[in-house]
Amino acid sequence: MEILAHRGFWTEPGEKNSELAFIRSATGGFGIETDVRDLDGQLVISHDMPRAGSDLLSFDAFLDLYYKHAEKPGILAINIKADGLQKALSASLARHGQARYFVFDMSIPDTIGYKNGGMPFYARISEYEPEAAFADECAGIWLDAFEGTWYGMDLIRTWLDRGKCVCIVSPELHKRPHDAFWAELKKAGLHLNGSLLLCTDFPDQALTFFHAD
Repeated sequence: MEILAHRGFWTEPGEKNSELAFIRSATGGFGIETDVRDLDGQLVISHDMPRAGSDLLSFDAFLDLYYKHAEKPGILAINIKADGLQKALSASLARHGQARYFVFDMSIPDTIGYKNGGMPFYARISEYEPEAAFADECAGIWLDAFEGTWYGMDLIRTWLDRGKCVCIVSPELHKRPHDAFWAELKKAGLHLNGSLLLCTDFPDQALTFFHAD
């Protein structure tokens, strides 16, 4: 199982999507989930709608930073926060040919552009979206649970058996305890599957829990 640091490896909320959090992720060997928008024609890292004059890290600078500090780069989960970013994103990623990545969270119409452009994308499944859009074409599944863990280990296995990667949104991202869920994943042995990913606010704890022994 590969571990993704949600908005980087931050230790206090103000560090989310910061250079420090990204460097910490890179040196720790973690992948990263981060948010991309456009501002005045430039791709920037921002969860919320950016304002002109904001001091935001550009997507190119983010890639430079991560690959400068990552001895063993992980996968990048790029949360698409605006429509129409395909060409700019593809060009930026092409300048970093070693990048392992997928995009996710686009609107359905916008997803078509990524699909047609051959860019790897994950389809979301949640209690509100039980069917994956473009299930055959997607590279993987973004498995979310907003109100509570509505799925079991068998659903994860089903998608893995179909040859899809599965990225699980860890419960703490929705302000719920994660310990019991992590224990269930480990008991099921799913953490041993290289096609499984976990997006978490606690990447260091996840590394110790799932891979210490």
